[in-house]
Amino acid sequence: MRTLVILATVLILATAVNAAADGPKLETEEQKTLYALGLTINRSLSPLNLSPSELELVEAGLADGSLHKTPKVDLETYGPKIKQIQEARAAAVAAAEKKSGQVFVDQATREPGATKTASGLIRIPITPGTGASPKATDTVTVKYEGRLIDGTVFDSSRQRGESATVPLNGVIKCWTEALELVKVGGKSRLVCPADLAYGDQGWPPLIKPGATLVYEVELLGISQPSARTTSQSAQASSWYYCNDAKAYYPYVRECRSGWLRVVPQTAAPGQ
Repeated sequence: MRTLVILATVLILATAVNAAADGPKLETEEQKTLYALGLTINRSLSPLNLSPSELELVEAGLADGSLHKTPKVDLETYGPKIKQIQEARAAAVAAAEKKSGQVFVDQATREPGATKTASGLIRIPITPGTGASPKATDTVTVKYEGRLIDGTVFDSSRQRGESATVPLNGVIKCWTEALELVKVGGKSRLVCPADLAYGDQGWPPLIKPGATLVYEVELLGISQPSARTTSQSAQASSWYYCNDAKAYYPYVRECRSGWLRVVPQTAAPGQ
């Protein structure tokens, strides 16, 4: 149902845009915000990879429904198949990404100084640190840059000129495992297979399903959790809010703007 609502919303916006010969006018703040809404919703649709001819079919269904025409197919029969299409296409993308990712991983293991852990993580030290190493229950301050295997930067605190402070047990598995091996002041390059990153779901549209990721991470500092945090570590993941994603961990796994510590509780507010 959520998918149908998203599709309908996007196609309504697309129909309105196509109806205007010169495209939409972006003069007022509201018009610009609504246009931004369309861009945002499009991110949810990107895994479908709709071709122009497929988009025509979806638009036809939307038009028939909006005009109360007799449906050409039974919605109860074909509605549930939307998820099947999503899953099939995501699986195909994931398979292709994992294949190319494995080639990249094999090459990375041959780089000087590279070590591969039992989980499949590859760590290549760049600068040795001299301080302590964090535990998974610690909070760390880092500077980092994340790239796809083709070199595309998808996230970078360095480019933003800032550091990020995150709970080490509240990030992707690759980071949790790797940073326990790094000392404060150290910098490492991490090659993260999909199952240690965003898995078969990916993080559309920036990260495809099954994508292998490459991070360069510098460990700046470690802060110990409070006694209350330690005693309630099972719920610790729900105490961090990501402002740019407007969501709590674990509903988002990585936060560009840095995690905001909130009052401990057993469930993330609003989720």
